[in-house]
Amino acid sequence: MTPTPFKRLLLTGAAGGLGKVLRERLHDVAEVLRLSDISPMDPPRGADEEVVTCDLADKAAVHALVEGVDAIIHFGGVSTEHSFETILGPNICGVFHVYEAARKHGVKRIIFASSNHTIGFYRQDERIDAHSPRRPDSYYGLSKCYGEDLASFYFDRYGIETVSIRIGSSFPEPQNPRMLCTWLSYDDLVQLIQRGLFTANVGHTIVYGASDNRTVWWDNRHAEHLGYQPKDTSEVFRAAVEAKPAPAADDPSMVYQGGAFAAAGPFN
Repeated sequence: MTPTPFKRLLLTGAAGGLGKVLRERLHDVAEVLRLSDISPMDPPRGADEEVVTCDLADKAAVHALVEGVDAIIHFGGVSTEHSFETILGPNICGVFHVYEAARKHGVKRIIFASSNHTIGFYRQDERIDAHSPRRPDSYYGLSKCYGEDLASFYFDRYGIETVSIRIGSSFPEPQNPRMLCTWLSYDDLVQLIQRGLFTANVGHTIVYGASDNRTVWWDNRHAEHLGYQPKDTSEVFRAAVEAKPAPAADDPSMVYQGGAFAAAGPFN
């Protein structure tokens, strides 16, 4: 795949764990990467980067952030489970501000970092696809369900196309038995983002973000048009993972697809 790079691509959440990975790996898809976060970021490495501090809960700031970009990779927001009040500003108001700014400035393609926590209350012995009813496991998961609904609405109403990636567990390597199923390598994540940016006529596509792992919970038949073909597998880490003490059989990480998020809280 050698598409023409975007002139200016916005990456939100650039100071986060995955944001830092993507900052290093996405320069070939854009002439300029505009990098945004509320947390401190390294300064621009050169003329091919712009660094902008932005609070996603600030509507005016987000609208200014989006001006002049051709596409958006939206990875910003709180990435773990917290109280609803903590989730509300960055994850719910924030994603609304991003889509409204995209509408205002004529941006027609967004990659939305959704999450497996939109379906986290399915059990690990169930196999589901993108048309299976959502079963969020947390306030965080609820916020990602809202983002997916916004993506659907803004395509139907305004023609803004989105690929929502329900990210599994994207780390250098899987850390527990659940992650042997949900692991997404950094290379496969980047491939998914590239497919989402450059595939024509995606409408609103939901795709599960996992590598070519041996045990599979998620069926990507409804995203076949993306041409995503994962190259990595968690199998090379299986022996190391299985050498560690296993959680109890009734531990949420061994029961639910969303793992520990299914038991987090309440926050009062």
